[in-house]
Formats: sequence, structure tokens, C-alpha cells
Amino acid sequence: MKVFILEDIEQLRDHLATQRQVFTPQHTEGSTELDWLPLTHKTKSITSAWPVLPTYPAKQFFFPDREILFQFDGHAFEEVLPEVELQILFGVRSCDLCAIAYQDQFFQQDPYYQARRKATLLVGIDCKQPCEGGFCPTVNAGPFIRDGLADLACHQREDESWLVLAHTPEGAALIQGLNLQTADPNLITQRSTEESQIAAGFPSAVHIEAGIQRINQAQVPAETWQSMGLQCLACSGCTNLCPTCSCFTSYDRPIADGIERERCWDSCLYDAFQREASSHNPSADAGQRVERFWFHKFSDAYVKTFDRYGCTGCGRCEKTCPGVIGVHSVMKRISGTL
Repeated sequence: MKVFILEDIEQLRDHLATQRQVFTPQHTEGSTELDWLPLTHKTKSITSAWPVLPTYPAKQFFFPDREILFQFDGHAFEEVLPEVELQILFGVRSCDLCAIAYQDQFFQQDPYYQARRKATLLVGIDCKQPCEGGFCPTVNAGPFIRDGLADLACHQREDESWLVLAHTPEGAALIQGLNLQTADPNLITQRSTEESQIAAGFPSAVHIEAGIQRINQAQVPAETWQSMGLQCLACSGCTNLCPTCSCFTSYDRPIADGIERERCWDSCLYDAFQREASSHNPSADAGQRVERFWFHKFSDAYVKTFDRYGCTGCGRCEKTCPGVIGVHSVMKRISGTL
């Protein structure tokens, strides 16, 4: 890893824009929310002190909500791989980078995901303050960028200058031509110390820790899941906004000379998600579906496969759930801290 000093983060951003299409979180007009939008001359300053995450995680760049997989003209199948321009996601936060690494493993053999992923470089920015509802330190997903999860990681210092950490050869190549000064190794130690201080400033997550323990020890009564199942409206808000959710289904539909197959997001909280051709539904009960969802997020069994929980602590589900069964509400209830 190579580390450099940068005086102006916009200098880096504009330099990258000369090499690839750049997308960065921006405020849409009249809104306080952040959305991933193309970089333009109107894009405002980048800062590590944004108090909110983008509404949607970056997974939409690699696993879009709808895409055509193949077409059949009556004689032959033709795979429809996406044509993706080289792009950079600038300003990805640590929780979302951890989620991308999670999805990279899940979709490792998926050519559609990989076509988009290989065309994309990631530039992360350390979070300098807790975000509302976030608990990334509890699940080892932040607040600072983990080694190797971004091509470049940017860290704002107290004097308003920036550390730029090149974690990959591709990241190092991106900053060629900027003539950046090599950073003092002591600054890396200072960054680690600062992360510990910022992590300590997050609200207590004792309910998350206790809830994880109870889930893995099968100590949550069935009645509790049943009660939360009644509150689930199956709106798919949580699964759409969750940066690690990867459920999808596919549909065949007629086109002029044959058929095409489309893949689109699905949700394990839908009633028909596991319904079989025989009409048997192993998860017809809403409580079962809610239990399965949270088991997938916090089961130790998934840590063995993905080296982390299926939750990266962004808190988006809590903000969007109309049934009040987002992560904080659920974990407080099952841990007995509500």
C-alpha cells in the first residue's frame, strides 16, 4: 500500500474525471438526501463530514434492479452481457464497501455482475462522525475504509489536507500525474488512533450485540417472530435498500422474434418467494420469513462463508421500514432491551 498527501480532494476528483465516468453522492435539487449521480460541473464539494449515507447503496451499479439475461429467437440462445463504460464510484463509505466485497463473493461466478464490477474502480472516504442509525464498528464495517476494499481510500486530516491510500495497482495508476507527496508513515498510525476515537463516539449497540447472540443461540421465541411477522408489510423496502441483499427472480416474456429472460430483484419477505411448483410454500408464515431474513443478516454460519455478517451496519432498513421492524427495532425486541 502506498500513501500520499493531497491538499484538495476536488483536485483528485476532477483528475479522475479525465480518465473515466465518475459517479458521486450528491444532493438532488430540493432534497436533503444523497443520491448517486454523474459528476458534472455543478457538483458541490466533497466532504468526509456528510451526516447521511446515500439513500441507495452502490449495489445498483453491479446488480441492477432489472436486466436482460438472454434472448431466444426460436433457433438459438444469445446471452446479453452488459456493455459498461469504465467508471469510478467516488466517495463510497466503509459500510457500503464491505457490502460490495460481500456481493463480490456471492456473485463471483455471475458474468453479468462481474462485467460491471470489472469496469468499476472504487474510491472510498473515511467517515469522520457517526451517521444516524449506523453501527458499522459493531460489525467490523467502519467507520474507516478497510484495507483492500477500495482502490483508493481518502482520509481528511485536521488541517483539511487528505491522506490518499492506494490499496491496489489500479488505484495507484489512477493518481499518476498528480505528483503527490509521499506521506509520513506516522500519519497511518494517527489515522488508526482517530478511527478508534470516532468508533467510540457511536451510540451504544448493546442491543445489536445481545440480539446477535440470541439469534445464534436460537433463543428467540417463535412468538416474537410471529409478532414481528404481523408488522411486516412485505413492501421490500428493507431488502431493496440493504447493500448485501441479493435475492432475484426471472421472467420470460415474448419479443418480436422469440422470448427474452429478464432478471429482477426479489425479496425473501414476499409470500411467494419460496413457493414451489406444487404450490407448497415452506415459508408461508410471515414470522418465518422475518426470522429467516434476520438469520441471514446475523448468523455465524454466514461468517464462515463471507468472513463477515450479512449486515454492514448502515441502518437503512430502520429508516425505511413502515412496519417498525428495522434492525434497531428488531434487535432491541429480541434482546429484551426495548
